[in-house]
Amino acid sequence: MTGPSTPRPGEPDLHLSIFLQGARLDYVACRTAALRFIAEWHARQREPITVIPGPTHGLDRLPCERLYLEP
Repeated sequence: MTGPSTPRPGEPDLHLSIFLQGARLDYVACRTAALRFIAEWHARQREPITVIPGPTHGLDRLPCERLYLEP
């Protein structure tokens, strides 16, 4: 399933693989949102996030991705 299109068409999308309490969650986010999400995640969680290179088609967009576009 794919979500809506990227909020920043000029930026590459990144595949984020998030581990939360033993579950793996895979999402796509534009670079700005992904980097801000990763920084906030690591400030609060000890679970890992991996950025996986390659195509991102078929992945859902990061929930509330647009919230990570503003400082």
